Amino acid sequence: MEPTVQNQAVMATYNRFPLTIIKGRGSYVWDEQGNQFLDYTAGIATCNLGHVPDYVQERLQHQLDTLWHCSNLYHIPPQDKLATLLIEQSCADQVFFCNSGAEANEAAIKLARKYGKEAKGEDAYTIVTFTQSFHGRTLATLSATGQAKIQQGFEPLVQGFQCLPYNNTEALATIDPTKTCAILLEVVQGEGGVVPADPAWLDGIRSLCQKENILLMIDEVQTGMGRTGSLFGYQQYGIQPDVFTLAKGLGSGFPIGAVLAKAHVAACFQAGSHGSTFGGNPLATTAGLATLEYMLAHTIPEQAKTLGEYFVTKLAALQETYAVIDTIRAAGLLMGIVIKDSDTALQIVTKARNNKLLVLLAGPQVVRILPPLTTTKAEIDQAVTILDTCFSQL
Repeated sequence: MEPTVQNQAVMATYNRFPLTIIKGRGSYVWDEQGNQFLDYTAGIATCNLGHVPDYVQERLQHQLDTLWHCSNLYHIPPQDKLATLLIEQSCADQVFFCNSGAEANEAAIKLARKYGKEAKGEDAYTIVTFTQSFHGRTLATLSATGQAKIQQGFEPLVQGFQCLPYNNTEALATIDPTKTCAILLEVVQGEGGVVPADPAWLDGIRSLCQKENILLMIDEVQTGMGRTGSLFGYQQYGIQPDVFTLAKGLGSGFPIGAVLAKAHVAACFQAGSHGSTFGGNPLATTAGLATLEYMLAHTIPEQAKTLGEYFVTKLAALQETYAVIDTIRAAGLLMGIVIKDSDTALQIVTKARNNKLLVLLAGPQVVRILPPLTTTKAEIDQAVTILDTCFSQL
């Protein structure tokens, strides 16, 4: 395949693969030449119901024929319905809609700061985050992100963040509760290498937050909407966050983000505190509502859990065969093959693409696999066969 030439009219902010995708359906995508690829990136954990799911498409088509935009100066029925269904399925009481994961995390940061000032005092604005986290690329969210490569060149960073080692209980002792308004974390670090939170560590954080009136905020942009085997990742840990964020899988590929909060926290946002021109628009919330309705009606999170367990057994067999594989990490259908060296991980991603399977990196040494939650065992077998071929070619 000839390398795809970068369009000079587009800023070169992406290190694009030499592939142009023009069509998608279910677990598969097609390029300009008609080549079919098994897409186990799902738009980076976004197309959780596969590409162009029928139910969502039908609902969107009806909305396209009715109303595209009216702004949040007016009531929007699908927005109200989606908010109601989200709070019925979660621990939250109210929802703010925006357009992306970065925007959702940005809004959560603003909400936490306002809560800290109102509930604890003017100096309580610090938000604790963790190494190898990823929370977005706005100036505040990249400042919250625990990866120097994301922050490089954008200094000075936004003040008010304290970054601690992930899954390190002892480091929590460095938190000053009088100056801290929130702790922000991912229950599984996706970009950081598919690293799950240690339950005991997370319990310690929850206890600290309850004791010191610190908000527990969970970034569910990648782990939410069924990806880890429950509708939201926090549900597997027996905890209730004060705030959590959604995006990616919420709209089946249609741009939407959301901040969900407990009532006493949401009350800090009043008229004029925050806003969005496009957030919660009729098209986006129709996509979100249809996606969530389908997931619940067809028990998609439970399906992701079962298929994830099946996938792990297949990957474990590869691990036994190839010494270059260090370990397998998984939470539902958020999966990572940890490779013993970074050059090999990149080779596997490239070889897989050449063999018509799309997978990603998560950090330099982890091959990240993100199938649609509607994938099948036959498709998993197909992916494992391709991966077996790739490792055998090393």
